[in-house]
Amino acid sequence: MSEERLLERFVRLCEIPSPTGCERAVADVVLAELRALGVEVAEDDAAGPAAAGAGNLVARVPGAGEGWVMFCAHLDTVPEGGPIEVELVDGVYRSRGETILGADNKAAVAVLVELAARQATSPAAVGLELVFTVAEEDGLRGAKELDLGSLRSRFGYVLDHASPIGEVITAAPTYQRLVAEFEGAEAHAGIRPEAGHSAIEAAAAAVAAMKLGRLDDQTTANVGVIEGGVASNVVAGHCRIEAEARSLDETRCAAAMAAMLDACTWAASERRCDVDVDVSEVFRGYNQAASVASVRLARAALERCDHQAREVATGGGSDANALIARRFDCVLLANGTEANHTPQESVAASRLVEMLEVCEAIAELAGEEARC
Repeated sequence: MSEERLLERFVRLCEIPSPTGCERAVADVVLAELRALGVEVAEDDAAGPAAAGAGNLVARVPGAGEGWVMFCAHLDTVPEGGPIEVELVDGVYRSRGETILGADNKAAVAVLVELAARQATSPAAVGLELVFTVAEEDGLRGAKELDLGSLRSRFGYVLDHASPIGEVITAAPTYQRLVAEFEGAEAHAGIRPEAGHSAIEAAAAAVAAMKLGRLDDQTTANVGVIEGGVASNVVAGHCRIEAEARSLDETRCAAAMAAMLDACTWAASERRCDVDVDVSEVFRGYNQAASVASVRLARAALERCDHQAREVATGGGSDANALIARRFDCVLLANGTEANHTPQESVAASRLVEMLEVCEAIAELAGEEARC
């Protein structure tokens, strides 16, 4: 019965639109379900500073003992591109249309609400702190605003990696973003083109001078947006590019970003344009040792549930980046979803059940350690 409840909840949550900044509706549903279970849950004041549609939710379900362990999922999704209609085919959930499914991260949200339901009726040896963040998909903004001082847990787990259950993500990159605004001079493209200085030409030269893609086994760089100009018969006076560099090695990330910045400066000068460049660190990378208690506990829980545990690195970011950077010990775990951020996104129903079992095993093992 609880498995059916978990799967029904997953479908219902996925079909509630919640792109970053518009989390209110799904937050209200999660709040209502937790309160109906008799679970203590509160919403913080992160909505404003995180530019989100709601605040982070923090729920607490006491255990039989005094210890606590935290589990985290995020409420927002990338833009869905249309109404989401979930279908189940051969045991796998997908979107019926050309949209995302929303399993990133509603698979984890559904699991954590079900975890609360089970804990409320059959408490584990430790209490559970369930954190539902907002604005994760655009800079981990909700996690950055979370009041870590209010948490009772010494460590926690973020269920937000689209890969097979069993992967324990112990290394993630530093991510820097570049936004460059090129300013040239407009002129009539057919009558006096020589009087203009094309900002688009300058931006294009900058991009052409950059090394992009996979730079080495730890580092990537990309230009994802280029936009400018007003009409084909006007030499473009403005052009904007948005780019990024990521690396598991912070020094290599900084070097890749410095090279991109140099390319922008050089190209603007060569094309007699001005350029204003803003570089920001979206999140800081980390590298966890296999001997860390939270990692060891995750491995033991996975093995107890008959999954082969393995430590891996990722090129993506998650709330774990934001929390670890603020000195809260947490581990990013794979949740069995696939092809996130695409219309091909999917998750098997069995994976949702398995992730719930892993979370329960973590709570059990944390309780066993607390008694030792």
